[in-house]
Amino acid sequence: MKQGKQVTLAIESSCDETAAAVLLEGRQVLSNIIASQIKVHQVFGGVVPEIASRHHLDNVNRVVAEALEQADVSMKDVDIVGVTYGPGLVGALLIGLATAKAYALAAGKPLVGVHHIQGHISANYIEHQELEPPFMALVISGGHTNIVQVTDYNQCEVLGQTRDDAAGEAYDKVARVLGLGYPGGPLIDKIAKQGNPKAVSFKRVFLEKGSLDFSFSGTKTGVLNYVNSEKQAGREIHVSDVAASFQQAILDVIVAKTVGAAIERKQDKIVMAGGVASNSRLREMMKAACEKQGIRLYYPSPILCTDNAAMIGCAAYYKYKAGCTDSLELDAVPHLPL
Repeated sequence: MKQGKQVTLAIESSCDETAAAVLLEGRQVLSNIIASQIKVHQVFGGVVPEIASRHHLDNVNRVVAEALEQADVSMKDVDIVGVTYGPGLVGALLIGLATAKAYALAAGKPLVGVHHIQGHISANYIEHQELEPPFMALVISGGHTNIVQVTDYNQCEVLGQTRDDAAGEAYDKVARVLGLGYPGGPLIDKIAKQGNPKAVSFKRVFLEKGSLDFSFSGTKTGVLNYVNSEKQAGREIHVSDVAASFQQAILDVIVAKTVGAAIERKQDKIVMAGGVASNSRLREMMKAACEKQGIRLYYPSPILCTDNAAMIGCAAYYKYKAGCTDSLELDAVPHLPL
């Protein structure tokens, strides 16, 4: 079936998606199965780690079996087993890692541990077959907001990161304040289309001169204070206007810093990755800013923006090609630095 091409089985379980995928030569996806827990955690307004771990345990073997079946391969066809080992929720990571170790050991295949952020960046290699490093990457999700200079498939440098809330986390908290529900990112993106982004003036936090770090807690608190003051004054709150104004304040900073980093480092390509990379307003703003500067912009389809195993398989493939494998003693690292 594989005709001499390398087959990767990958597993991802860093948060609340149990995922498995099979890839050929790192970039051709034969299967990409995702068991989402969004409905399970909606009632709590966020991910509950213990519940997430239990559902991973229930789902993981079924998801792997489905990925292998859909790809029409068996473990004897698999060449490497890739798995996320950090960062993420420690209990969730351990389920995926233990499963990957078991498959690798039973089938006598090499194990390749993957950094979750490296996986998100690698999703673009699947979507854009012509894409190669170097480039500037914006990784933006519920747990991360990073500007990363990618110099090679396995080499990168973090130039900026959030000092408090990640962008997706800020979206979730503001959505809760506005009574929109969970997850907040898609809900704010949708309702903001009906609002005026200039209706409310929220703080744009650029931090000290030259810094590529982010801070979103002040903007989030500004929304909370605004909503409380309007309620106390008995005034009607136009949720779509507040959502649009909040989103614009966040994205103005993100776009300016990312494009500025690319210009400063003389990079002519910007790659977006992570769940928030599917935000329609962010894509619009990044397209406009990149076109103005003559920079090429890349981002994956929404299914590859969210947590998935195909991106992990792609990253594992390039790590393995560089001669790197991991022992069966590999442990989960919930706060793994990039």
